[in-house]
Amino acid sequence: MKAIKFASKAENITIVEKFIDDLRNEVNIGDDVYGNILISLTEAANNAMLHGNRANEKKNVEISYSVDERGKNITFIVKDEGPGFDYNNLPDPTAPENLERTSGRGVFLMMQLADMVVFSDKGATVEMQFRI
Repeated sequence: MKAIKFASKAENITIVEKFIDDLRNEVNIGDDVYGNILISLTEAANNAMLHGNRANEKKNVEISYSVDERGKNITFIVKDEGPGFDYNNLPDPTAPENLERTSGRGVFLMMQLADMVVFSDKGATVEMQFRI
């Protein structure tokens, strides 16, 4: 398992992007899955920094990943230091009244792009699995 930890500063999203690019050099990930991972992890990291940690630069976000022994699945865990959120009660970003909103699509995208998404710690931790 490999992990990174970084402060909740918007510019640190580049750390996440580099983490994913470095991962791609170690694990054979196709272009489609790479794109899904990149979008899902950057959304999760942004949510953790902005919503979970309330952009408090003293709070960290941690991302780790592991590949199963057969090399068929990769699992990411994204944790923030916030109180969590009600992940079962989010507005539907595809509803007509939400289509013009510029935010509120992160969890929806993660659910669409990952093969499995599980929230825990009252929503402060998200686990995403992708078939590779």
